[in-house]
Amino acid sequence: MNMQAQAAVESKTKPPRDSSGFAISEWHDTDEVMARLQALISQPIRPIRPENMEKVLRYFDEKCQGSKRLSEQAKEVIPGGVQHNLAFNYPHPLAITEANGAHMSDVDGNRYIDFLQAGGPTILGSNYESVRKQVHELLDTCGPTTGLMHEYEVKLAELLVKHFPAVDMFRMLGSGTEGVMAAIRVARAHTGKKWIIKMGGGYHGWSDQMVYGLRVPGTARRDAVGIPRDCVSHTQESFPHDISALRRRLQLNKLRGGTAAVIVEPVGPESGTRPVYKTFNQEVRQLCDEFDTLLIFDEVVTGFRLGLSGAQGYFGVNPDLTVFGKALTGGYPMAGGIGGRREIMMNLAGGIGGSKKGAMVGGTLSANPLSCAAGYFAIKEMERTNAPVLAGRAGDRLCKGLQEIIERLGLPYVAYNQGSIVHLETSGVMLLNANTPLQMIRTLKQAKPRKHMMEEFGAAYCAHGIITLAGSRLYTSLADTDEVIDDALNRFEDVMKLA
Repeated sequence: MNMQAQAAVESKTKPPRDSSGFAISEWHDTDEVMARLQALISQPIRPIRPENMEKVLRYFDEKCQGSKRLSEQAKEVIPGGVQHNLAFNYPHPLAITEANGAHMSDVDGNRYIDFLQAGGPTILGSNYESVRKQVHELLDTCGPTTGLMHEYEVKLAELLVKHFPAVDMFRMLGSGTEGVMAAIRVARAHTGKKWIIKMGGGYHGWSDQMVYGLRVPGTARRDAVGIPRDCVSHTQESFPHDISALRRRLQLNKLRGGTAAVIVEPVGPESGTRPVYKTFNQEVRQLCDEFDTLLIFDEVVTGFRLGLSGAQGYFGVNPDLTVFGKALTGGYPMAGGIGGRREIMMNLAGGIGGSKKGAMVGGTLSANPLSCAAGYFAIKEMERTNAPVLAGRAGDRLCKGLQEIIERLGLPYVAYNQGSIVHLETSGVMLLNANTPLQMIRTLKQAKPRKHMMEEFGAAYCAHGIITLAGSRLYTSLADTDEVIDDALNRFEDVMKLA
C-alpha cells in the first residue's frame, strides 16, 4: 500500500476507545465461540422432550386463551395472522397490553420478563417514563406531525453528529430498511459504480436489492420471492469472516466497473449470530480504501446499544455511511436514517426535485416531531444514565449465568454475548451454510427440524415467563437489575431441564 493510501486508512481507522464507555466489557474469543457453534450443528438436535413439550403447549391452551382468540381473528384479516415477523410466536402470537421497564403483560394477565425489548431499540427499557412524558407534552401542543420543520429534527441530528465519529450530516427516514436503501443509492451516486457486496447471512431490511443471501450464507436469491432477477443483479454476498474472499470479489468487480459499497453489520450477520473477529471491521475498512469503495455500517441494532457512538466508536473504525434504525427513537415509530461524511451526504436531493445530481430520497412522515423528540429525549436519557453500559453489564450477567447452566446440565447449547446482545443457540439453525452443494443439501435437510426446535424453545421460555426474539436472541436494557437477571436465570434453568 502506498503512503497516500496508508494515510487515507489511518484517517478512517482509530484505536478502539476505552471499553468502560461501551456495553461490551470484553470481546468474545471468536474462535472459541465458532468452535462451540460448529460442534452444536455437527450433532443431532437436543430438543425439549415430547412429554415436556405437551406441558408447555398446555400453558397456551389454559393461560393464553385471549391471545389465541385474537390470533384466530387476525388470521381472517391479516396475511399469516401477524403484521410483522417479531410478533410470530409458536404455537400462536401473544397479544400484549402493557409494557414497562423489564416486563410486559398479555391480554390474559400473564406477566413476562421482556428480553425482546421491541426487537432491540428500547435500551432504557420499555415505555421509559421521562421520555413518555416529554412526548406527551409535544403531542399536546404540536401533534405527531405537521408536514413542516420542527426544532427536534435539528436537535436529534446534532446529537448524532456529536456522538458518531463518522457522521457529519444526518438524514432521517422511516425505518432501517429505508436507511439501507438510501445508503446504497447515495453510494452509487457518489462513486458512479454499481456493485454492492454484503456478508452472507446478514439482514439489511427487506428492500428488493437486499433480499439476497438472507440468514444462511450461499442462499443468494432463495428468499427473493416476487423480486425480479434484475433487482439483485448487482448485489453479491461474501462469506462472513473471509477477508480473502472479499478481496477476490473486489478485485473481480474492479474489472467490471468497481464496487460502490460494502455493507456490514459490524458485530456480524444477524446482529452477531455469526460473530466476527474484533479486527474484521478494520480489515474491511482497509480493503475498501484500497479498492476505492465506500464502507457502510448497518448500525440499526448496534447504534446506541453498543454505546453512544455505536459500533464505530467501539471498534475505532469510521465507515463512510452509517445506517440507523429502530434504536434511533428509543422504540417510538418512524425510526431510521442515514449519516455520513459531508461530501457523500451532499449527494442527497433536498426539496422538491432537488439538484440535478441529487439522489432522490423521500418520506412524508420522516423526521416528524413525535419521532424526533422521542429520539432526542431517549438519547439524552442514555447520556444521563449511562444506559448502554449498564444494559451491557446486565447482558454479561445473563450470559455468564446461561453458560454456567448449560455446562452444569451437560447440554450442547451455546451462549455468548456482545454486551447487551445475548445469543442463546439451542438448535443452531441460524449457523447452517449453503456455500457448496453438499452444504446446501445438509441445510435443506436440517433447517426445518432445527427451526421447529428453536420455536419450541421460544414457546417454553414464554410458558416460563420469558419473552425472547425467536427463542435465540435476548436484548437486555437499563431496566434489567441483578434481581431481574437472577429471576430470569432460574426460569431459563427450568426450561433447559425439559430437554
